[in-house]
Formats: sequence, structure tokens, C-alpha cells
Amino acid sequence: MKYSMKRVNFLLITVMLGCATTAFAQQNKDDKEITVTTANGKNEVIDLPEGMTYELDSLLKQYNAEKYLRPATDCNMPNVNPTFPKEVYIDRLSRIPSVIEMPYNEVVQKFIDRYSGKLRRSVSYVVGASNFYMPIFEEALEAYGLPLELKYLPVIESALNPRAVSRVGATGLWQFMLATGKHYGLTVNSLIDERSDIAKSSYAAAHYLSDLYRIFGDWNLVIAAYNAGPDNINKAIHRAKGEKDYWKIYPYLPQETRGYVPAFIAANYIMNYYCEHNICPMTATLPIKTDTVVVNHDIHFNQVAGVLGIDVAEIKALNPQYRKDIVCGASAPASLRLPASMVNKFIDKQEEIFAYSSEDLPTKRREVEVAEAPVSYSSSRSSSRSSSRRHESKKERRKRERRERNSAGGKSIMIKDGDTLSEIAKRNHTTVQKLKKLNKISGSSIRAGKKLKVK
Repeated sequence: MKYSMKRVNFLLITVMLGCATTAFAQQNKDDKEITVTTANGKNEVIDLPEGMTYELDSLLKQYNAEKYLRPATDCNMPNVNPTFPKEVYIDRLSRIPSVIEMPYNEVVQKFIDRYSGKLRRSVSYVVGASNFYMPIFEEALEAYGLPLELKYLPVIESALNPRAVSRVGATGLWQFMLATGKHYGLTVNSLIDERSDIAKSSYAAAHYLSDLYRIFGDWNLVIAAYNAGPDNINKAIHRAKGEKDYWKIYPYLPQETRGYVPAFIAANYIMNYYCEHNICPMTATLPIKTDTVVVNHDIHFNQVAGVLGIDVAEIKALNPQYRKDIVCGASAPASLRLPASMVNKFIDKQEEIFAYSSEDLPTKRREVEVAEAPVSYSSSRSSSRSSSRRHESKKERRKRERRERNSAGGKSIMIKDGDTLSEIAKRNHTTVQKLKKLNKISGSSIRAGKKLKVK
């Protein structure tokens, strides 16, 4: 009976664990995809862009954003997400000042619901951080004459995490792959990854978007190509019999790209109407106004922080491109982003910054001396090498002598006690006269222990 009860309990625990595992797997799945019902009543699964899979906690942890982003203390909105009729969403989208078409449909609605519901805490982070990032994005887009609403692409790409790295290695706010980043002039090495440089990556992204627009001439196709690459968009156009409307090539796109334009539209919606959904932006302590200085030395963040009296975490937040907290200016002039109020102070105190705690910071040696072995060890090695050389010399000499004898066809014997020339001649089938001539012997006496040529 006891065994039976134990078995029942074990089965119950197994079933409970199985259900928990299934529930966790389903939850994990729900975090990375959405299901839409098509006009034909079929359920279609769409992968979420990776920037929509980050929860607030992971965003704060990955980027140490808790140092400069905090929940607002003066926001009294109820944590309730209101729902609105379809016509309200259509009207709001139509009122966004945009040259990029932002139509409404059920797919777009699903993405709006995700941002305003499950991701509302992440949206509070993004809206709070946008006060710092958006002016930089707008400057880059303006430089290339692009629509400013493209500034919300990094919202779906990285959720405004400049250190974000996707599962395929895309990096930074704009999620550049390594080859594309280098093609657009972004430096990547052991000390720096400019795909995470806030300004340089933004200008590279604007350049890339400009190139894509020259290819497709339609902003929705450009946005899709930014995600899937121009080759995949061209394939989808070909399969759709030459159609160049995003919503007509939609069925022929990769799963994630099908949701990419709807996600972009939803991001524009939520960044404009977050208040209507009772989302409170986090409060940012990062300075909105920043500027850069150019340095020609390697400088550690600790040196800058120590002299300027600025927190290292803030320097990291403003300069996420530096992988080891070192501004690598020795190899090429490098930029350092600082609060605008600190720029003149940095210029005035450069020499002090370069010298600050320099002896305590890790450095690479420019020149080193090779250690010499102790005299006794060196002499022993020298003696050993000399002895070895003498031994090798003897061996070579003996080999050479044998080769010379063999090449001449000669043969020698060792004279033993009691041997005479006549006996030796008889044993070796020769004559006494030949032995004398061969060995240059004038008489007939020979001595034991000596060699005697017989041939």
C-alpha cells in the first residue's frame, strides 16, 4: 500500500512538472511570436522582431540602464490598458505626421496590442530613453533627407539598447551585421565596436536606408529590406509576379519580415499615443545635450571620471562602442561623448586626464628585454653543445673514411700474435710481394695489433 501511494505521488509530480514545462514553453513561445487570423479564417504565426522580445527587466540589466532610468514618481495614471474601437486606431494612425504610409489592418492591431499590453513596461523604458536618443537619430536622418519617422526603427530593432546583440550577431541600436556595418564605415575590433556607437551607427543606418530607397522607391519595401535584406525582397516581388506593394508581397516574405512593417507602424503609434494607453515614461537622468571631443591617446574611462568628477556608468552609457572602457585614440583619433557641460573642462584638463592614475591602469608594453640565462647555466649549455659538436665530428669522420675505403675497393685486417706475411697472404689469396707493396713494407717483420691492407 505504501509503495502504491508513493507511485501515485510520483506520477502526480511528473504530471505537474510536465504541465509546468509545457506552460513555460508556451509562454516562451508567446514571447517571440503572435498569431493572426487571415481573411480566410486561417491562423498565421508571425515571428516578432527581436527588439519586441525584450522585457523591461532584461533591458535594464543588459545595459545597466537602472543607473540613469527610473520609474516616474509623478505619474498617477492607472495601470490599465484601455481598448478602443477600430475606427479610433485608424484615425490616430492617419494623424501621425508621416510621408511613410501607415495603414491599419488586423496585423497592425496585433502589434499595437502587444506594445500597449504585454510590453507596456518596456515601452515606458523606450519612451524615457527616447529623449536622449531621438535627437541623434533625427540629425542623421535629416542629413540624408530621409523621413524622420524612421527614427523609430531602433525601437523594433533593439528596444533602444545600444549593446543589444541578436541571435545571429546583429549589434547595436540599428542592429548591423558585421559585414554591413564595415561596408558602411563602422570600425569593429577588440577594443571598439562602432555598431554600438550612437551617432556613427545612426549615420551608417541613414546611409543604408538611403541606398535601399534608391533601389525600391517605396518606404515600406525599404523597411522590409532593412530587416530581410534586398535579395529577399526582390525574391518576394518576383514570386508576386512583379508586385511592388508590401501588402501584396506579404505572403512571400520570411516570417519575421511579415511582421516587421506592421511592427514599425505599431511603434510609431505607441510612441505617439502612449499616454492614451496609460503608459508612464521612465525618468531619464542622462543629459539630453551632449557633445563629443576627439582624443589622440588611449584613455581609460576611470581617468576621465576621476578628473572630471563624472560617474563611470554615465560615460559607459554615452559611449557604448568601447568594449573595454578604453577610448582607443592611439591608433587613430577617437571620439568621446560627454555631457555638453563637461566638454570645455575636458579640453582644459586633457594632460591631467592622460596622467591620472596611469601607473595603476593596465597598459600594453611598447618594448621588452629578453631575459638572459645565468652564467653557470649558460656555460653548462655551451659545454654540452661543444661536446655534442665534437662527437658529431668524429662520427662524420669515421663515416667519410669508410666511404673512401669502400669507393676504393680496399680491405684491411688486424694483425694477430704469431701472424707472418706468408700466412696472411695465403689466407687472403694474395702474395707476400703484393702485401709489402700495398703496405709499403721493406722487410718482413710485422707487429701484432696493427692494421694491414690485403687488397
